[in-house]
Amino acid sequence: MEPIITVRGVGKTYSGGFTALRDVNLDIHKGEIFALLGPNGAGKTTLISIICGIVSPSCGSIAADGHDILSDYRAARAKIGLVPQEISTDAFESVLATVNFSRGLFGKAPNPVYIEQLLRQLSLWEKKDSRIVALSGGMKRRLMIAKALSHEPSILFLDEPTAGVDVELRKDMWDMVHQLRQSGVTIILTTHYIEEAEEMADRVGVINHGEVVLVEEKHTLMRRMGEKELTLHLPAPVERIPASLEDLPLSLVDGGNQLVYRFDINNSDTGIATLLHRLDKAGIEFRDLHTRESSLEEIFVDLVRDARVQQRDTVAPAAEGDAQ
Repeated sequence: MEPIITVRGVGKTYSGGFTALRDVNLDIHKGEIFALLGPNGAGKTTLISIICGIVSPSCGSIAADGHDILSDYRAARAKIGLVPQEISTDAFESVLATVNFSRGLFGKAPNPVYIEQLLRQLSLWEKKDSRIVALSGGMKRRLMIAKALSHEPSILFLDEPTAGVDVELRKDMWDMVHQLRQSGVTIILTTHYIEEAEEMADRVGVINHGEVVLVEEKHTLMRRMGEKELTLHLPAPVERIPASLEDLPLSLVDGGNQLVYRFDINNSDTGIATLLHRLDKAGIEFRDLHTRESSLEEIFVDLVRDARVQQRDTVAPAAEGDAQ
């Protein structure tokens, strides 16, 4: 698939010595929804700010739709719309005036038909003459999206787009993002809401301590790293797992009322038939059972934890060598 954004060897070290990004390499495909996940301070916003030309990289190169963000800044920036985390608008401007002004900043000729269509799509047309200060928090968030789309960009960055909005508005925004993708816009979002990535993204990138830990198709990631749980509901609680079953990946939960068996979803031999046979021999009955697949959130937590362990193991020998 054709990349619309290419990031090569990008790093960022601030004047105080803090390194926010380390050798980031990333391709974002044209027309996809790409979710960038990571804990606070991982480098998500720094990477977006560099791609959008707000922050300068310390090293590396980035191209947006074929335009280098440094040597061809104006053309590259015209391809990009950015919805930042923080809502920052002139509170006493009207909705229509501020969106038209944003379009003009990119040298675009007035297009009342497009702006009306955009505001209607975002349920803002009825508020076009309202001052921004009078809008609700959700409406202000929609307005930020309208401003980002006012110059008809082919790439849209959404930095924590649903932070602080209610569930209903979040669902509306998910629908809007899918509609934008269908119209050909490439969408990159950062989020703390794992269900947001699970609901919307085609691919997922995980960034931690300024490094991209993994980039993967969402469904491939879940197949590759997920596991399933078989939960057996017992008719009466048991105190411990019988010694004859201790070699199996079993655990007791809910005060001994449930027995959980974990297995790899990619393994054709799940071992469930053997498990049930051995439970019968051990005299353990159950009244119900169900399976559950790992969520993207659980996979993400495991990835970040593994990355931290790997970094600790890498740093520790170096520190010992320095001490010697």
